[in-house]
Amino acid sequence: MKTANAYSFSRIIIAPLYFILYFLPQWLGMINPDLVHPFNLISVCIMIPLIGFAEFTDYLDGHYARKNNEVSDFGKLFDPFCDVILHMIAFVCYMQSGYMPAIIFVFIFIREYGMLFIRLMAIKNGVTIAARKGGKLKTVIYIFSGMYSLLLESASRLGFASSWNLDLLKTIGVGFYILCLVLCYVSFIDYLKNFGAIVKKTL
Repeated sequence: MKTANAYSFSRIIIAPLYFILYFLPQWLGMINPDLVHPFNLISVCIMIPLIGFAEFTDYLDGHYARKNNEVSDFGKLFDPFCDVILHMIAFVCYMQSGYMPAIIFVFIFIREYGMLFIRLMAIKNGVTIAARKGGKLKTVIYIFSGMYSLLLESASRLGFASSWNLDLLKTIGVGFYILCLVLCYVSFIDYLKNFGAIVKKTL
């Protein structure tokens, strides 16, 4: 496997591991607002660098693809596919914990898999759709919003949230997710404007 694709593939491996680690304290009955269980500290200390590394691989795969001349049509499709897997699984975690409204998740989910469908249709017509600036900005906001939710969850697990105005902070987080929703559809419309004609050929 090419180095760039290996970094992309690592996100598919990390995503379910992150999901398990995120919910394991809850499954084991270790979530107690009046008591900080040592495993909560361990989970936080692993989750933050784990998801941080997973997001960083999105830079690494592009860097090594250009450096090692590994840019390929497969990589241009595989990279965003791995991004979607990672972000959707992370968003499920935050939705279940009450940080992300379910309705926002549903519409983001529809957009992301709609975009993957467009990429596949474009490939059938011999065109590979690379990431555009709007899509890259959307991804940055995804990462920021997810890390913000993880910060709140980490504070809650470590017993810090009791001294914070958690409801206000969650509302701010919802604002970030609304921004995610707006940007993801703005970029989706941009892709449709530039590549919609290619998809029509397949219909």
